[in-house]
Formats: sequence, structure tokens, C-alpha cells
Amino acid sequence: MQWEPHSDGVRLDRGGRVAVLRLDRPTVLNALTVPMLQDLAEGIRRFGAGESSEGVILTGTGRAFSSGDDLKETEDLSRQSFARLIDAFQDVTRAIVETTAPVVAALNGIAVGGAAEIACACDLRVGCPASEFLFPENGLGLTVSNGSSVTLPGLVGRRAVGLVLLGKHIPADRAQALGLIDVMVERNEDVVDRAAEVVEGLQSDGTATPLHLALLRPDPQEIERALQREVDLAMEAWDQGWPQEGIRRFMARRGRGVRR
Repeated sequence: MQWEPHSDGVRLDRGGRVAVLRLDRPTVLNALTVPMLQDLAEGIRRFGAGESSEGVILTGTGRAFSSGDDLKETEDLSRQSFARLIDAFQDVTRAIVETTAPVVAALNGIAVGGAAEIACACDLRVGCPASEFLFPENGLGLTVSNGSSVTLPGLVGRRAVGLVLLGKHIPADRAQALGLIDVMVERNEDVVDRAAEVVEGLQSDGTATPLHLALLRPDPQEIERALQREVDLAMEAWDQGWPQEGIRRFMARRGRGVRR
């Protein structure tokens, strides 16, 4: 099945029976834009149906999986464009839940904010020593989205509250201990190959993977309720002015060379 991304920030790699969707803006740590998110959702739906591939791998180019939404572009958002950004993020999770084939995050580096939430929505996560997580939303006046109000507690339980409210870096070893990483490799460059091995093994003869995906993923109706609640609260935060102030403060700190 032929498919090409519409944006410059997503690349399709086809390795054997597995589709690899690669975030490809390494100079900005694969920061996500609306067109990139739309490409991700479309690609996941296209290759996650189990017809032209056995599964989908999401990964990044360079030293990051993704730094999350591109805050430089977010500076000038209106209420309408903010809602469009949230919807684009949410639809990636919706696409993952709709697939019949496994979707695996190959975490080649740090995953921040919305990108970390996308990783949590995947069925499995393959990590390496560089696979850090960061949920900085609370300090930016943003609210979590992508169904992570369901998927993150599903992975780490009540510890999700502290991970989000405190917004601290989570190094790879702790991420694995928490349940954010399922399979660990020793070398960063091996994450995609190992993820492909995992996907191919899940679809070998005699496995019941599609049925277990249906049984163990969050219920689609539960996800839809979570997505809607997340949208409602994201827009409530916007109306309070919290994201605007948080992003302005972040950009000012970055301009002074201050790291979060």
C-alpha cells in the first residue's frame, strides 16, 4: 500500500513486514506540529489495519523521540488554533486505539509532554539508556491530553499524579521500573530493530495478539470519554489564561538560557 506523509516532519520507513513512522525534525528535537500529528494519525490508521503490515513503530530521528508540541509555534495561538492543536494530538491516540495491529513506541531519546503521552497510548514501549520521559504540562499551564488521563495511570497507577504535578525528568531506569518502558536495549541505536523484532514476534503463527489487544487496551468508549474531558479542561485552562502565561514564561526563560 503506497502512502506518503504530507508534512516534512514525518518519514515513512518500511522495514520488512513492519511500518516505521519516524518523526524527522532533529534540529528541533522532533517538535510536533499539527501537520505532523495529522500524518501520524493517518499513517497509524493506514498501516495499523493489519492488511499491508504486521504492526506500526513510532520513533524519532536523532537524540530525541520528540520534545512535544513546538512551543515556538504555540506562542501565537488563538483559542481556535489551540483547540485544533489539542484535537490533532487527541486523534493520534484515537488512531492507535482503532488499530487491529500492535503499535510500538521505539524511544530513541527523550519523550516530552504530548509525545510522552503518545508513547503511553502505544501498546508497548522499547527503550534505551537515552529514553527519558518528562510531563511538564502542569508548570506550563497546560493539561494532559491524548487519553493520558487513562493510559498513564493504567501504566503507573497513582504515581501518575506525582509525575504530572511535579513535572520532573524520569530517567530510563526509573521509567522501566515504573512501567513506562516494557523492553530495554543496551544501545540507543538498537531500539527500532528490537521494536521490529517485538512486532514480528507478536504476529507469528499461533499468537492471539489481536484478541489480547481488544481485551487489554482501554475500552474505546472510555478513551472517548477521557478525550472529551481532556478537551473540555484544556479549553477551560485556555479561558483562564494559564497556557498563554506558562508558554510566555517558558519562552522567556529559554531566551535567557535557563533550562527547565
